[in-house]
Amino acid sequence: MSVLVVGISHNTAPVSLLERVAASDPGAVSALVKQAADCAHVTEAAIISTCNRLELYADVDRFHGSVEELSSLLVERAGERTETMLPHLYVHYDDGAVSHLFQVAAGLDSMAVGEGQILGQTREALRVGQELGTVGPALNSLFQQALRVGKRSRAETDIDRAAPTLVGAALAQAGAALPLAGTAADDTDGADGAGPLAGISVAVLGAGAMAGLATATVHREGVRDLVVLNRTPARAERLAEAYGGRPAPVADLEAELGRVDLLLTCTGSTGAVVTAEMLRRARPDGRPLTIIDLALPHDVEPHAGSVEGITLVNLASLASEVHGSDAAAEIHAVREIVTQEVAAFLTARRQASVTPTVVALRTMATGVVESEMTRLEGRLPELDERTRGEVLHTVRRVVDKLLHEPTVRVRELANSGGAVSYAAALAELFSLDPEAVTAVTRPDMPSPGTTPAGGDA
Repeated sequence: MSVLVVGISHNTAPVSLLERVAASDPGAVSALVKQAADCAHVTEAAIISTCNRLELYADVDRFHGSVEELSSLLVERAGERTETMLPHLYVHYDDGAVSHLFQVAAGLDSMAVGEGQILGQTREALRVGQELGTVGPALNSLFQQALRVGKRSRAETDIDRAAPTLVGAALAQAGAALPLAGTAADDTDGADGAGPLAGISVAVLGAGAMAGLATATVHREGVRDLVVLNRTPARAERLAEAYGGRPAPVADLEAELGRVDLLLTCTGSTGAVVTAEMLRRARPDGRPLTIIDLALPHDVEPHAGSVEGITLVNLASLASEVHGSDAAAEIHAVREIVTQEVAAFLTARRQASVTPTVVALRTMATGVVESEMTRLEGRLPELDERTRGEVLHTVRRVVDKLLHEPTVRVRELANSGGAVSYAAALAELFSLDPEAVTAVTRPDMPSPGTTPAGGDA
C-alpha cells in the first residue's frame, strides 16, 4: 500500500474556486471522507479542510485508479468540467505525500507561513478519520508523525512568530483604515490603552475555530468593546465570556454594524451573510467600517467593499500579501527539520515493511525444527530428555545462524529504498505463504513507535 494526496489550495486555485470546493462544515467533511474511503482502490482516508485548502489523503493499492477516483470527488464539488478543474489540483504520491503532509503540519504551505492553526486542523483530520473508522495503521502512523513534526518545528524555531496568522495579517492589511487607539467613533472612556486596538469596538460573527482565533487576537490587542454574534446563543455566550465580551443574536447584526469600528466574520455559511445593501442601511452616513472576512465561502459580498466608508479585507486580497512575510531564516530551519523527519519516517516505514516477512520466515523455520524433532523422537523413542535437549538446542543454533545473515541484510537493504522488492525476494526464495506474511501484521494495531488510534500526539 502507498499514501496518495489529491488536493487544491491557495497555491493552485483562486479563492472563487476554493469557495465552491470547500467543505466548510463537519457534516460535509464527514460525507467527503466516507466517499473517499468508499473508492475502489482506497483502504484508508482522511481529509484536511481549511479556509484555503482541501486535501484528500488515502492509503491506496493502485496509483492511477485512485487518482482518478479522488480527483473526481473534487471536480464534482466544484461543479466544473474535468479539464477545467484538473490544472488546479495537485497530486503527491508515497514519499512525496509524506513530505507534503509534514510541510503542511509545520506551516510551510500555509497562506500565512508558520501560522499555528493548521496544526489543530491536522489533528482534527486525524480525529474525524478515527471516529469514522476510515483511518487505519498507515494514516494513523503518518498523521501522528506529522503532528510531532509540527510541534517540533514550533518548539525549535520561531516560525510561528516570524510569520503572522491570517487574522494578524488581515489586521495588518486593514491597519491604515482602523481608527487609532483612543480615536474611535464612539466614546472611548473605557479604553485602557493596553494595545494597538485600544478604543476600537469590534464585532465577531461566528463562533467556530477561526472565530475563536480572531476573538483571541483582537482581545490580546486591547479592544475596548467586543460583541460575538452567532446563530447558536450558547456558543456565542461561551466565546464572549472567555474574552470579556457580550453575546448577541445574529438578528442584531445590522444594528451592530451601525455601531462598531471593525467586523471580523467567519461563519462557514454557504451564502453571503453581510450584503452591500445591509451595510448601506447600517451606515447611511458613510462612517468608516473595516470588515475582515476570513470565511470560505465568503460571508461578505465582494462588491460590499465599494460601499462608501467600507474597507473590506478578505482571503482574495490577503493572498497577494501574506507570502511576503520576512521569515527566511526560520523557514529554512523548519525545512531542515522536515527533511530530517521525512527521511527518518521513510526509513522506519521501509524497515517495518520487511518485518512481517522476517517474522514469517522465522516462524516457518521454527515449525520445521519442531516437525523434525517430532520425527526424530518417533524414530528414536529411547532418546533421553537431556540428549533431546542438546539436539534441539544444536538444531536451533544452526537455523539461527543460517537465517541471521539474510534477515540482517534485508533490514539493511530496506534503507536503500527497495524494501518491498527485497522482502518479496526473501518470501519467494523461502517459499513463504503470502497469507502467513499478511497475518503477522494485525490491522487493528498501529505501526511501531506510534500512538494508538484515538491518542493525541
